[in-house]
Amino acid sequence: MAVYNLATIDVAKVIMFVTDSSLNQTNKPLKKRFVILISGIGSNMQRIAQLANDSRSLVSIQAVVSNKPSATGLDWAAQRGIETAVVDHQLFSGREAFDQALAEVVAKFEPDYVLLAGFMRILTPGFVNQFKGRLINVHPSLLPAFPGLHTHARALKAGVDRHGCSVHFVTDELDHGPVIAQAALEVSTTETPEQLAQRVLVLEHQLYPEVVQWLSRDKVTLDDNGRVTLHGVSYRHIGTQE
Repeated sequence: MAVYNLATIDVAKVIMFVTDSSLNQTNKPLKKRFVILISGIGSNMQRIAQLANDSRSLVSIQAVVSNKPSATGLDWAAQRGIETAVVDHQLFSGREAFDQALAEVVAKFEPDYVLLAGFMRILTPGFVNQFKGRLINVHPSLLPAFPGLHTHARALKAGVDRHGCSVHFVTDELDHGPVIAQAALEVSTTETPEQLAQRVLVLEHQLYPEVVQWLSRDKVTLDDNGRVTLHGVSYRHIGTQE
């Protein structure tokens, strides 16, 4: 695992690349390159990595990057041969400096898409714009409802009968980017926020890998007006689950 303090280290000299030989095989579609950002366990990252292991998959995970050296998802990824890196946000004087360093590390892996999977940092416009149209997040609510934190407690307090998760493009406005797909479930009036969170997480583990698969096969496009179009996909909502 590489650990970077880009204030003092030339990343061009320390980044190691992972070569996927299947990208160069003739008569086969090229795999899409993904970098996944995490801050903890990275349970969604793990589901996406499992998808990538399928011989039919066009998903190639180039790296898992975290802002926390203690993120347990890094060990999980490294044990499976996935390149990992740390850009510790505590080593930088502010958000802009950290995001610039993070962007340099991510860019070295030449990703087609950057996936946020439990990455607990609000990204600056500079980072978002560098990866505009290629930066994807999963959010635990049916956006535009309940952006930000504590979504499950807020959903229960509001008395909604349906709740869920959204996979969306990331823009400068927090949790307001164009939605690619959503998954929903029915809310019980007797459940706790923690119980609801666990149920929604199950939906995330279903929805996020599905969207990543679409991305890898060029089934998702985003136009200049922020409109998402799905190609060859008959649905963009997983129905209500009890």
